[in-house]
Amino acid sequence: MTTVATPAARAWEAERGRLIGIAYRMLGDFGHAEDVVSEVAIDALRTEQADAGGVRSWPAWLTTTCVRRSIDRVRSLAAVREDYTGHWLPEPVETSRLPEDAVADREMLSLALLHLAEQLTPDARAAVVLHRAYGMPATEIAEILEKSPAAVRQLISRGERRLRLDEDASPPRATDPQALSALVDAVQGGDLDALLGLLTDETILWTDGGGVVSATRNPIFGAEKIARFYLGVQAKAAVFDPVHPFTLEPIDVNGEPAFALTHSGRTDVLSLEFDEQGRIRGIRQVCNPHKLTRALAQVA
Repeated sequence: MTTVATPAARAWEAERGRLIGIAYRMLGDFGHAEDVVSEVAIDALRTEQADAGGVRSWPAWLTTTCVRRSIDRVRSLAAVREDYTGHWLPEPVETSRLPEDAVADREMLSLALLHLAEQLTPDARAAVVLHRAYGMPATEIAEILEKSPAAVRQLISRGERRLRLDEDASPPRATDPQALSALVDAVQGGDLDALLGLLTDETILWTDGGGVVSATRNPIFGAEKIARFYLGVQAKAAVFDPVHPFTLEPIDVNGEPAFALTHSGRTDVLSLEFDEQGRIRGIRQVCNPHKLTRALAQVA
């Protein structure tokens, strides 16, 4: 966007990082988030040209427009994601590539919570993002969503419970580098017992290949099945490169540690979620190369 010395343009430039943070948390797709924020800029200039004095607070107007456009985009993407090949996971983004304002609250930025947020309605997703990541009160969110404050508080309460799965469960913990290193050592060494020791019967593995590369189409549940899956991957990788079947490099995506896992001629992003005992309860492996252009620049 060309900088123009108007109130709308100046406000958009100042708020752009925060708007991207809102849109990305709602959409789980950085490209779509950038598109939404660009559309907001166009809306702002058109509104200013039509009625220069009609907007009392441009930051508030921009936030409202961004949230409403994001809700519309979430609804339009729902049908597309229903036809997605295999399981859909959010797009990981290298933390340093995110605008500073977009990293305001790292918990709401994690791949685990972006993934879980897909279970929420668009309005509930917006309410939780605005409240948890940006500290907005229900009264302000109500004006954006055109609902009563009581209805918004209910959306937030139910949404937070859903993100935590149940009232007593803790929110997803950030990746533990030592546990991840132990997992990789186990897979590389073909040590089934060591691998099983890091997982639980409740652990879930999601992989997202999008039909572009090989990946499981459905989640895999339980330590034994997940362990055997990775040992199978290891065996195939050893055929491709007997000397170095796997290479693993630490990266930072979405404000948390993760790993670039290279095998069989491709690189995936691996993100882990831990329980209170430090055992792995969720593994998200993004394999679709179209989703990795903003996550793997640092290992290219």
